[in-house]
Amino acid sequence: MSPRRAVITGIGVMAPGGTGREAFWDLVTSGKTATRTISLFDPTGFRSRVAAECDFDAAALGLTPREIRRMDRAAQLAVVSAREAVSDSGLEPERLNPHRVGVALGSAVGCTMRLEQEYVVLSDHGRHWDVDHAYAVPHLYDYMVPSTLAREVAWACGAEGPVALISTGCTSGMDAVGHGARIIEEGAADVVVAGATDAPISPISVACFDAIKATSPNNDDPEHASRPFDLNRDGFVLGEGAAAFVLEPEDEARRRGAHIYAAITGYATRSNAFHMTGLKPDGREMAEAIGHALHEAQASAEDVHYINAHGSGTKQNDRHETAAFKRSLGDRAREIPVSSIKSMVGHSLGSIGAIELAACALVINRGVVPPTANLHTPDPECDLDYVPLTARECRVAGVLSVASGFGGFQSAMILQELGAVRG
Repeated sequence: MSPRRAVITGIGVMAPGGTGREAFWDLVTSGKTATRTISLFDPTGFRSRVAAECDFDAAALGLTPREIRRMDRAAQLAVVSAREAVSDSGLEPERLNPHRVGVALGSAVGCTMRLEQEYVVLSDHGRHWDVDHAYAVPHLYDYMVPSTLAREVAWACGAEGPVALISTGCTSGMDAVGHGARIIEEGAADVVVAGATDAPISPISVACFDAIKATSPNNDDPEHASRPFDLNRDGFVLGEGAAAFVLEPEDEARRRGAHIYAAITGYATRSNAFHMTGLKPDGREMAEAIGHALHEAQASAEDVHYINAHGSGTKQNDRHETAAFKRSLGDRAREIPVSSIKSMVGHSLGSIGAIELAACALVINRGVVPPTANLHTPDPECDLDYVPLTARECRVAGVLSVASGFGGFQSAMILQELGAVRG
């Protein structure tokens, strides 16, 4: 046993469909969706007018008026999730050495909502190229610099150790948790709050994805717009949210009698150095990341009992990762249940990797595999066991989760039940 192996002892989630970890779990095991017509702004005129929004009341969840005024929605989601994770872990922050507490937070698009709102004011709805800074709010700098998201979480948790913001597109959430695990393993901190946040449901983000036709235009039926691996899928559905984890060394978590959700036993990331948005059909880069994550975990394909797919609902991504699973796991790939929770909570860009890891840790603890909602007509090219429509009860001791992002980023992580860990 490696005494510095990182384990998860606390989970906090703020996702579409409900407030907190338990509401999130109830949604993703129900097969119901949280996708709907956009309400955060008037989407009239946009190609895609559907999203998965959080029903988020910052004041009701404990944020003060000053915090709400200062923080972008993404920061608010992150802080609320981090507080839930710390509470769930049973740690008492005031008893910790703050210099041994770190933060690793991921985000793809930072403080998009407040930045756009401020630009609209400063430019008088785009009428002026030269803007008058006198109209800017005092916190405009915070919105310009993504690292302030990690700072807010550090302030909320009393963390004075290593603090970092990881921004690698849609793999940011997984990469941040992987970075947090490395901080634990190398001994730079005894506790790390790791996770990710994004709140991209704003006109500028929706317009960007409209322009490349990546999002679903299924505006008349928003509940069924996100259809990963379905033959009739037509793009992903934008989402928002945050997830946070308390990571500790395994020996310390055992010593204090903490509830351990899972051990992080393997993590790897690769880039295809190929295209900003394009993916090669053979899935080689994702397969490479999966292989290295398994090697680090001292695990084989037989040790994987569930795969959390990236499953965005675009044709090229779904086929790419189907090929990657076959390439890295061989014949075993056809025996492992696979699903995409994006079918229910949408694609929240940088934060979804962390939200999906929360689902993975809960799968190990609760023995239920979430379904892929809206999967009625499987794509013949996506011919694995994608757990359509209904959750499945089964013992799961090892999970593979993958993430894929614009820029060619491909990441993979192995979570295992302690009894299944080797080495």
